[in-house]
Amino acid sequence: MVTVRRSLWREPRPADAPPIGRIDWLLVGVFVAAAVAEALARPGVDWRPLVTVLALALVPALLWRRVRPLGAVLVGWGVAGLLTVLQLTMHAEELGLNSMMAVLVLLYSLVRWGSGREMVAGTAFVTVVVALGMYAASAGWADIVGGSALLLLVVALAAVFRYRAELWHRQQREIRNEERAGLARELHDTVAHHVSAIAVQAQAGGVIAGIEPEKAVEVLAAIESEASRTLEEMRSMVQVLREEEAVAYAPQPGLADLPALARADATPTVEVSLDGALTGLARPVDAALYRLAQESLTNAVRHARNATRVQIDVRREGHAVRLRVSDDGQTRSGPAPEPGFGLLGMVERAQLLGGSLSAGPAPEGGWVVEAVVPAEAPA
Repeated sequence: MVTVRRSLWREPRPADAPPIGRIDWLLVGVFVAAAVAEALARPGVDWRPLVTVLALALVPALLWRRVRPLGAVLVGWGVAGLLTVLQLTMHAEELGLNSMMAVLVLLYSLVRWGSGREMVAGTAFVTVVVALGMYAASAGWADIVGGSALLLLVVALAAVFRYRAELWHRQQREIRNEERAGLARELHDTVAHHVSAIAVQAQAGGVIAGIEPEKAVEVLAAIESEASRTLEEMRSMVQVLREEEAVAYAPQPGLADLPALARADATPTVEVSLDGALTGLARPVDAALYRLAQESLTNAVRHARNATRVQIDVRREGHAVRLRVSDDGQTRSGPAPEPGFGLLGMVERAQLLGGSLSAGPAPEGGWVVEAVVPAEAPA
């Protein structure tokens, strides 16, 4: 119980309180019209001018109810308390207008938009005013129970809407966090691929510079182009990771972009083979297969010893798609090394789609990465 009280006391205000808009002005207009009409037409109202002026004092409170919920409650319910005190001291039969029931809107706004401290202080103030009003009206048990039930209903309704809004915002934050985690993974894959290509080209340039110095310029130009593409993709993804709200960015690459990874003028050469029945795949599957192929190619270029060829083969097999990336590098003797974070991320990516991924040395030599995923993304 103590923990609950402390949690309520530290509860901040909701961050999505809307500014004063047309609905607020409409509410104020209806209230003013009702208060003036009641003050002019209702018989038996004591101190009619004073009561009318005090009732109209609720206008700024209705406008401020979301921006300053505690202040609005103190003003609105303070007017109700003042009328009760005047009724007791002047022995008047009835003071106030029925239209002043608008103070219930202020109580709702306090619970819906106030901080924990504001809710505690405001509800305590409202409780005192209500108790004083029931005493002044000599209310019976039926009136006390009915009035208390009405106040509790308003408080409960405001609490429900506040909780639903917080739950929705929490779900949106979780969705954004998942999207950012995916983008961070994409950033790792993209940068690793490009940096590996830059490293290979730099190594080749070192060899060529000693044999054919004039071709070293071409290698440097290729390195510069690759680095520029890397920086451009990094900037676009980092911008998305920094944004609180969703921003527009280019669609993720898919299997149709795999042929761009092929190259015949470098070592190792990269060959890409695509089955003709790969159209119409679910977008998550299409993007994931591209990233799996790209990461596998990066690992082959970076780690395969003396590899001269890397082959990427993608084909449709019934309701599944099989990706196979193999190289002809020399395999190391001894036990297989522990999988790194990159390989673990690839396995996780395949499993999230309901598929599987394996990696290891091939019987004929070299290294093979093979993934099988459903053609349709899991619901």
